[in-house]
Amino acid sequence: MVLGAAAQGVLGLGFGAGDQAFAARSGVSSTYVLMGEDGARIARAVTQDDHCPSIRIDGRASVMTQRAGKVTEPLRPTRSDPSASRPSVFDTLVCEAAVPTSAQRAEVAGRVLPLPPPVIERIVVIGDTGCRIKLADHAFQACNDSKAYPFAQVAAAAARWRPQLVLHVGDYLYRENPCPADQAGCAGSPWGYGDDAWRADFLEPADPLLKAAAWAAVRGNHESCARAGQDWWRLLDPRPLVAGRDCNDAAHDDEGDYSDPFAVPLGQGAQLVLFDSSNTPAGAVKPDDVRWARYRDTYAKIEALTHKAPHTLLADHHPILAFSASQAKTGEITLRPGNGGLQSTFGSVNPGFVPAGVDLLLSGHVHVWEALSFSSAHPAQIVAGFSGTQEDIVPLPAAPAPGATPAPGAVVAAMSSWVDGFGFMTLTRTGADQWLAEVRDGDGKVVNTCRIQGSKLACDKVQVPHA
Repeated sequence: MVLGAAAQGVLGLGFGAGDQAFAARSGVSSTYVLMGEDGARIARAVTQDDHCPSIRIDGRASVMTQRAGKVTEPLRPTRSDPSASRPSVFDTLVCEAAVPTSAQRAEVAGRVLPLPPPVIERIVVIGDTGCRIKLADHAFQACNDSKAYPFAQVAAAAARWRPQLVLHVGDYLYRENPCPADQAGCAGSPWGYGDDAWRADFLEPADPLLKAAAWAAVRGNHESCARAGQDWWRLLDPRPLVAGRDCNDAAHDDEGDYSDPFAVPLGQGAQLVLFDSSNTPAGAVKPDDVRWARYRDTYAKIEALTHKAPHTLLADHHPILAFSASQAKTGEITLRPGNGGLQSTFGSVNPGFVPAGVDLLLSGHVHVWEALSFSSAHPAQIVAGFSGTQEDIVPLPAAPAPGATPAPGAVVAAMSSWVDGFGFMTLTRTGADQWLAEVRDGDGKVVNTCRIQGSKLACDKVQVPHA
């Protein structure tokens, strides 16, 4: 059999003009690499084609495996009223392939995939990135205004920093409901939980950063089964997509809403452990609630993972040891503690809430940047939920009032915050258990610097002034 030029390029050892022409005709719209269990590297491609593309790894080509097909899923119960919901239309294929840790180069449709080095020293941290359209909350972010919704700018600036890993601490999809006719700022926006909303809220604005580095993706409450869980499983979870855990049928949400924690080695004695807190409630969990057993089991598995490295950075969406703030009409500001669901379940196993091997907690959910260090035996906590979603604007204090704590027993030694500012954070390793954290605005300019050593941190600024 005689192969044409394009086929020869795909199957041969070279990457010639035939391949480039094939790539130009390809329907592949997004490519990226996800970090999985024990440092597994999972290449993903999203394509409008009816077949998966080839992947070339160190000169050898093979066809990627279809992870999820084109389908319209029937309307399932969601967090929104049925009148503001619709079936999820998935009009693309999601394809995947495992990339060996020994691989030096991988490419899909002419795009070189970003493979992490054995020792990761440069990490970008972002979180809460989608554009908020929520009828029940009367929240209509101006998705058409790059100043009101700057995630594309944030992602481009973060990519220019040349990270070796991107950590997203959850909440990717916020365009849940249709934009009202009287809201010009979001007019014409895709909405719901299908591929069009995911393209607008994540894949397209994040594209420079998806191309820049491998990703460690945390699942947020916006990716629970009753919200955007279907495409979370299709696009971003690194593990196999299993029927019954795909969030398509609400009868199986007790499976689809949970997944086991896993570790990503960072090299030289450090690791990043990610866990799924997408379905934790704000308040305490009772022992007869299914979440009681689920999150206690998550704690046990996190603790087992901490024994794999001397230094663990623990990432989830809901902060355990951070404040949020609310403001009464009188102007009085009230500090609210960290997530009650995790405090109740994890705290029933360990009054300190996290295993002793954890140095640093990284979370989102609160739409600010915030950092706390403790004089008690608790790890430092950083919140990085400030990368695109409509910001929280109630100011956090320079220091909490005497006796105020984000969790029982946690004694705050230092606190720093940036409220009502969009941006990203960078972590640069400076020692075995030492990191330089730089808080950056949407252009990449440093607005605050913190030094992390073990479980303690100290920041140059207590409060970053509002621009």
